[in-house]
Amino acid sequence: MLSADTVAQIAAELAEADRNHSVIPRITARYPEATVEDSYAIQGVWRDSQIAAGRRLVGRKIGLTSKAMQQATGITEPDYGVMFDDTVYESGAEIPVDHFSNVRIEVELAFVLKHPLEGPDCTLDDALAAIDYAVPALEVLNSHIELEGRTIVDTISDNAAYGAMVLGTVHKRPDEIDLRWVPGVLSRNGEIEETGVAAGVLGHPATGVAWLANKFHQHGARLEAGEIILAGSFTRPMWVSRGDHVLCDYGPMGTIECRFI
Repeated sequence: MLSADTVAQIAAELAEADRNHSVIPRITARYPEATVEDSYAIQGVWRDSQIAAGRRLVGRKIGLTSKAMQQATGITEPDYGVMFDDTVYESGAEIPVDHFSNVRIEVELAFVLKHPLEGPDCTLDDALAAIDYAVPALEVLNSHIELEGRTIVDTISDNAAYGAMVLGTVHKRPDEIDLRWVPGVLSRNGEIEETGVAAGVLGHPATGVAWLANKFHQHGARLEAGEIILAGSFTRPMWVSRGDHVLCDYGPMGTIECRFI
């Protein structure tokens, strides 16, 4: 386990990298003894510093929930991070590419909770009962730690590589649509780059919501009503650059588009 001083130092490095849109050396290269518990402690110190600075937490992201993403990263277990109000965009937004590092896009569904959700034995049915609606979402990945050789410890410490999300406009209750078969066809500048279906996320995209509620219970916490839960990508990440126009077609759940400037 890392000392409290080391945890605070790394959290401060990540906060500075976020401000400067820069990248720091891998944590696991400098501290090979660092554990997953250490990484969540680092993320927690960073999160609390952001809240103290006036940012408002609006939800949680879950990552690495599909085989596509696990194979793309070499990491084999889910992780989670936090989302703040100033990272949420609407479809059609222009997104400054300089606000992020190692900018990539993922295709996901997000869920808004109407009831709190608490473990330790939360099931998919429990999660579906707590969800108000699902909405398509694109996640913008933002990595402040060098990518080569990183482990889940590095990724979790870096707020699970979350940068921003772009939300669609079509809302569906879980009883209105079979969420497993929501498609995603992701295009960059008019060319299809990635495709997938939401069942690629743990068999059902809301399974991750139940997983997160059970994970939170281990820390004496729960998911709250009104929170947005970004459930994980069902495509591989797609690199984007300044000037790129991104469009994703979710079939019956509409489209999302954005441009990076």
